Amino acid sequence: MVIAISSQKGGVGKTSSAISLAAGLAHKGKRVLLIDIDSQANSSKVLLPNYPRIEKHQTVIATILDRSPLPVHQTSVANLDVVPSHILLSNTDVELTTAIDHREERLKRELDALKGRYDYVFIDCPPTLSWLTINAFTAADKALVVVAPGYFELDSIVQISKTIKEVRELFNPSLELAGFLFTMSDPTVNSKTSLQILRQTYTSSVLNTVIPRNTDLRDAHFQKRDIFSFSPKSPAAFAYSKLIAELFDL
Repeated sequence: MVIAISSQKGGVGKTSSAISLAAGLAHKGKRVLLIDIDSQANSSKVLLPNYPRIEKHQTVIATILDRSPLPVHQTSVANLDVVPSHILLSNTDVELTTAIDHREERLKRELDALKGRYDYVFIDCPPTLSWLTINAFTAADKALVVVAPGYFELDSIVQISKTIKEVRELFNPSLELAGFLFTMSDPTVNSKTSLQILRQTYTSSVLNTVIPRNTDLRDAHFQKRDIFSFSPKSPAAFAYSKLIAELFDL
């Protein structure tokens, strides 16, 4: 199963969710691949201690620009591999916009060649609706949309839902919505109201699991570790375990 984890806005817990889901399943003995196509490369930096020494051609740029096989790296987490990102990935939209090949399929073509080695593949998308995100949606079986409290965050769902619909119509008719994941929840009125509006508007598409705002996630990533290795009894680890059970019946 290939799942694209997306958001139209940064700072909503998208990358934390990608790392936590991938690592959580790996800790359960599943073979997992995380593909980082966010130019900030935060997933790569957390999971690959040697990331500063990785060359550009050893990252997903090789696939997106040069149409080379996906460069897979082992992580320190058993059963979890990563295809790292690179800061220059932010420039690829210019080339993809003028490309004359099936530009939306560059990631899919190379992922199809190796996804049989894994039980689950996650794609950490950029926090924008770009050709990179379209590549991710074209390669994916499902799209998981991450939403945080706030009016503008909720408003962005309209556009990302439209993009998913367009990709389904044009490139990937089997693409499904895995659901909307509400993150960074806290006891404030803003958070409670945002979740209420989200559930009233999108009803059955909103996942039951809610991810709390939690400093353990930030501390884990600062230490270059996933939440299950860093603090397996934390509220964040509990929430992501619940999410894994909800999404994958594990």
